[in-house]
Amino acid sequence: MTAIIEINELRKSYKSSPALDGVTLRVERGEIFGIAGPNGAGKTTLVECVSGLRQADGGTLRVLGLDPRTDRRVLLQLIGAQLQEAALPDAIKVAEALRMYASFYDKPADWRAVMDEWGLADRKNVRFANLSGGWKQRLFIALALVGNPKLVMLDELTTGLDPAARRTTWGLIREMRERGVTVVLVTHFMDEAEALCDRLAVIDRGHVIAEGTPRALIDKAGSDSLENAYFTLTERTEAV
Repeated sequence: MTAIIEINELRKSYKSSPALDGVTLRVERGEIFGIAGPNGAGKTTLVECVSGLRQADGGTLRVLGLDPRTDRRVLLQLIGAQLQEAALPDAIKVAEALRMYASFYDKPADWRAVMDEWGLADRKNVRFANLSGGWKQRLFIALALVGNPKLVMLDELTTGLDPAARRTTWGLIREMRERGVTVVLVTHFMDEAEALCDRLAVIDRGHVIAEGTPRALIDKAGSDSLENAYFTLTERTEAV
């Protein structure tokens, strides 16, 4: 496989507090790669550095062969992202949002086709404030894809959704991968990571404390489920 993301000894601090402290990871083309960890572990900072939205203090980072610090403008044309604090104006309509986002890219997909493909055509004139949580997330996925990205980063995509909406969103994420898009998924739901991720990195206190397939992490922790393995791995870190 070919690496889409290569991270080596990445460091980022806020004042004197390290958010990332020597993170090394490799994400392969065409996989769903999960990032999990407690609140404040550094997950969102890592995604923001990969996206070019925040500059690391040290280490090396290559995304699609580019350096997000020096090639940010080029990189933003090749990636899509739905970050944790994503929001849209309440009054904007579905079709307006897709048309606006498409205008940000040099070679976007046909936003009308994206709207149809993701089941949003019947809601094209619905304002953002009037969409349910599940339909808002579907719109965010469509917005992340309207630029024809090779890589999409999704940060806590299903937080706040009811179980049915979460399952529907999982199907949309799998469909992204089937279309050849590499997905980085930040999640704190271990059932989600086990259902979707080809590989998973667990981050705590700015360090990668475990990495591998869900099955490998379960075996490493000597647990019977990924959720129990996650708690075992993070509790070991807390005890150090």
